[in-house]
Parts: sequence; structure tokens; C-alpha cells
Amino acid sequence: MAIIIYDLECEYSHRFEGWFRSNDDFDDQRERKLLTCPECGTSAIRKVPSRINIGSKATTQPAQAEPKVAEPQPAIANRANSVDVATAFVMARQAIQALINHSEDVGDRFAEEARKIHYEEAPVRAIRGQASPEEFEELRDEGIEIIALPILPSEEELN
Repeated sequence: MAIIIYDLECEYSHRFEGWFRSNDDFDDQRERKLLTCPECGTSAIRKVPSRINIGSKATTQPAQAEPKVAEPQPAIANRANSVDVATAFVMARQAIQALINHSEDVGDRFAEEARKIHYEEAPVRAIRGQASPEEFEELRDEGIEIIALPILPSEEELN
């Protein structure tokens, strides 16, 4: 299952990311006022263009067919000048929590269940669990869309 990441903005111009299963999922959550700004709490949210590649040479290069697993990027905290490291970690924690809340924990059976879903031997659903680095690479090599979720430091560790 693919995850769509949208850049969002509230009515007070606070920018943040939202992770969704589909555009319909975004629309449904917004209509039901489930989306709120992590900074001010308002539910008046809209999608906005990403600032990541504006004015860079990357916008003229073709996208890779198979994206690589992203390594942690410390520069994410500087993406918008008003975002500090602690806020970036809070936002990342919220995104990961949303994925956890909308997926089934299959534990150490992750690779097996992901294959069953991919090869239509089990119902399509969002799952999460544990996989070894070897299992992760094997799944990616088979064309199974998965992401590795980082383990983020606690708020106490950040201070």
C-alpha cells in the first residue's frame, strides 16, 4: 500500500506534513475535521505545493522509478525556517502514530503477510511489524511497497 505525503497549511499559515492512504482519505479526514494543525489546533487545513524542490535543479530531472529508502536527514529541521528540531521530531512522531493507528500489527510475520497481500493471497490492508534488513531488501526486490519507520528519540532525550 502506498502512502501519500501532502504538504498542508492551516488558516494561520502554519505548514506541516500529512500522511494519507489516498486523496479520498485526505478529503474524508478534512471533512470530518480529523485534521488539525499541530501548532495551533485549527481544523481549517488545505494542501499546498511542496517547498522542497522549488527553484532547484531537481525539478527538471526525471523521478526515479523505484525510490530508495530514505536515510534520516538532519536538514529536515531547516526545511522551513520556523521549524526547530524538537518541532520536527513532534511532527514525525505524529505521522508515525497516524500510521500505527491505521494499520494492523502482524509482528514478526511482517514479511510473510506483506507477500500474501502483494500476491493477493490475503485481503489488502495496511500492516506493520518487524522485518530483518535482509527481509526488507527481499520485499523491495520483489516490488512490494514498504517503508521502514524510524525509532525517534523521546522528548526527554531531545532536551
